[in-house]
Amino acid sequence: MEYVYAALILNETGEEINEDNLTDVLDAAGVDVEESRVKALVAALEDVDIDEAVSEAAAVPAAGAAAGGAAAAEAGDDEGESDVPDTTDDEEDDDEDEDDDAGGEGLGELFG
Repeated sequence: MEYVYAALILNETGEEINEDNLTDVLDAAGVDVEESRVKALVAALEDVDIDEAVSEAAAVPAAGAAAGGAAAAEAGDDEGESDVPDTTDDEEDDDEDEDDDAGGEGLGELFG
C-alpha cells in the first residue's frame, strides 16, 4: 500500500509520477524500495486519471452504504418474520463467496 500512497502524494502535490519521484517519496518514508514494484506501479498508472479514479471509488461505498441502510430499515419493519436463517441456497452462496474472494488477488500481489 505504501507504493500506492506515494503515488497519491505525488499526484496531490502535482508532481510527475515516475520511478525517480516515487522512489524518493518511498525512501523518505523509510520504505525498503523494490525497484520492480516501482516500475510496475508507474506502468500501471501511465494512462490513469488518478483524480477521477479516486472520486469514482469514493462514490461506490457511499452508494452501497445508502442501499444497505435502506435494506436494514425495511428488514426492521418486518416484525412477524422468523429469525431462522434460510439454508436453501447454501451451495450457491459458497460458490459466490469463492468468486468474491478471488477478485482482488492480483492487486494484493502487485502492491503488497
